[in-house]
Amino acid sequence: MKINYAHGFLSFQGEKAGTCAWQTSAKKAGVNMGGIVMAKKTKLTLHPKYAIGEISPRLYGAFMEPIGTIVNGSMYNPKHPTADAQGFRRDFMDALREAGLPALRLPGGNFVSGWEWKDSIGPMEQRKAHLDLAWFQYIPNDVGHDEYLQWAEKIATEPMYTINLGTGTLQDAIHIAEYTNHPGGTYWSDLRRQYGREEPYQVKTWYLGNEMDGPWQIGSWEKDPRGYGVLANEVSKAMKWVDGRIETAVCASSSPFLDHYPQWDLEVLQECYNSVDFVSMHHYHSAAPGNYAQLLGGSAYIEDYINTEAALCDFVQAKMRSPRKLMLSFDEYGTMMRPLEGIRHPGWGPYNLYHTHYAFRPDRSYVRHDPDNMEQREFPTGDMADALGSASVLLAFLRHADRVKIGCMTRGLAALCRTDREHVWRSASYYPFHQLMEYGRGRSMQVVVEGETFDLPAYAVDDTSQYPEKEGLPFVDAAAAYDEENGTLAVFAINRDWENDTEVELDCSAFTGFRFVEAIQLYSDDLDAKNTFENPDRIQPAVNASAREEDGAVKATLKRLSWNVFRFEKEKEEKV
Repeated sequence: MKINYAHGFLSFQGEKAGTCAWQTSAKKAGVNMGGIVMAKKTKLTLHPKYAIGEISPRLYGAFMEPIGTIVNGSMYNPKHPTADAQGFRRDFMDALREAGLPALRLPGGNFVSGWEWKDSIGPMEQRKAHLDLAWFQYIPNDVGHDEYLQWAEKIATEPMYTINLGTGTLQDAIHIAEYTNHPGGTYWSDLRRQYGREEPYQVKTWYLGNEMDGPWQIGSWEKDPRGYGVLANEVSKAMKWVDGRIETAVCASSSPFLDHYPQWDLEVLQECYNSVDFVSMHHYHSAAPGNYAQLLGGSAYIEDYINTEAALCDFVQAKMRSPRKLMLSFDEYGTMMRPLEGIRHPGWGPYNLYHTHYAFRPDRSYVRHDPDNMEQREFPTGDMADALGSASVLLAFLRHADRVKIGCMTRGLAALCRTDREHVWRSASYYPFHQLMEYGRGRSMQVVVEGETFDLPAYAVDDTSQYPEKEGLPFVDAAAAYDEENGTLAVFAINRDWENDTEVELDCSAFTGFRFVEAIQLYSDDLDAKNTFENPDRIQPAVNASAREEDGAVKATLKRLSWNVFRFEKEKEEKV
C-alpha cells in the first residue's frame, strides 16, 4: 500500500511565481496536528549473507570550526572555573571523552581558506590576529594549530586536518606536514619542538582545502576544476613524500545544487585520482518548518548524492584503468528546518547558492569574540526533530558503508554535549548519535523493508535548496550492523510517519544462536522539546515495553516520529 504525501508545490508561472502554496490538508503535508489513527504495519528482514560493507568507526565523527561559540566559549574559555592551563574547559572535554568521539575534522570550514597557520604557532603574545573574511570575525589565534591538535588528544579523538588551498600554496602544505608529523632535524619539525611539542602529532588524514568549488570561498577554484585537480594532485604527492602514512581527501562539489555539479567533480578527479584516498562531500538538507516528511525524507537525497559521487569515482577508475577505488568522506552534513521563501530563480542554474555567502554588505562589521561573554550562547538545535534528522543521515551512511568511510556531523560536538557559559548537558541528539557509535559496529547489513510508503513531491526552500520528487519512501527507515567478532546485532529504525504509530515485525531468524536483548525508543510528543541544564532528562531513551518475541520474530510498536534500536546478542556456547 502506498500513501501519497502531497506537499504544497511551488508555482513558477504567472504573478505568483516563486511563491509557496499549500494545496492539501495538514495530514498530507506532514504537519503534526496531534491526531493518532490505527497503526500501520511494516516487516523488516535481515540475513547474515547480505552484508553491505565494513563500518568504519570514523563514520561517527564530528566537524568543528571557530564560528559562534563552539571554539570560543565551549572549547576555549580561560576564565571558566574548569579551565586547564591552556584555557580549555575540562567539563566540555570530560563530556566528549565520555561520549567516545572517534574522529574530528578541524579547524574548518570556510575559515581555513584564508587562515595562515604559521601565525597561530609559538608564544601567544607573538601570534598575529587576522580578519576572517568567511564569517566576518576577528581571529586572534588564541587557539592555534598546536592547540587544536593537543585538545583533540585530550578528548581522545583522531584529528583530521583541513589545510588552506584557497590562499595557501604547495610549499605551505609541505611545511605544515613537516611541522606536524616529522620527528625532527628540519627547520619546521625543530620549531615544533622548540615550541614545546617534542613528539610529532602523526596526523593521518588531511583535507585538501574546503569547498573549493564554492563561489563564496576565498581563492575559489569554481572556474578552474582542472587547476584545482592539478594542485590537489601535487599537494597530495608532496605531503605523502613528507610522511608516507598520510592519506588525503580532495574536495567534491560543496553542494549537489550547484550548476556545475557533477561535471566539476569529474574534471577534478581526472587530475588527481591516483594520488588521493577520499572524496570530501558536504550537504545540508533543508525542510519547511513542521514538515517532518521533508525532513526525514532527506536521507533519500543524501543517498542520491552518494550514488552519483561513487559513480563518478568508478568512471574515472575505469577510464584510467586504476586498481585504486576511492572512498567517500561525508565530512560536513546536517538537517534543518527553515521557512519557505519565494524562489527568484527556479531550477538549477548559475544563481543557485550564490546569495548564501557571496554577498557584499557595506554595513556589516567584524565580530570580536570574547569566550567569556558571547552574545549567543545557545545553539538553535538539539531538539527531538534535530535528533531524528541527524540520525536519518547516519542511517543513509550505514546503507552505503562500503563507500562512505568518514562522516562528520557539523553539529556533532553540540549533539554529544550541549553547553552554555557555565554548564554541560546532553541534548536529545546525543542518544541516537551515541547509540550508533556504541552499537553500529562491524558490518552494515541489508534490511528488507516491506510496508506502506509515501511520496514526496518536488519542493523548494529557496534558490539554494530545490528538491526533486521522490516516490515510494518507506515510512520505516532502517539500517543494521552485525559485529561477528563480538557476537552482536543491532537494528536501527526511524518511524517517519508524522501521524501514526507503526507495528513492526523484525525477522532476524537467519542469525542462528542469537537472542533478543532489548528494544530502546526515543520519543517525545513535542518535537520542539529540548533538554536543558535545569531539565536534562526531558528527552531520554526508554525501553520499548511493547517489544516481544512472537512466532520466531520480534514485534513492537514504534511511536510516530521516533528513534528505535533493537539489540541482539549471540548466545554463549556451554562448555562440556
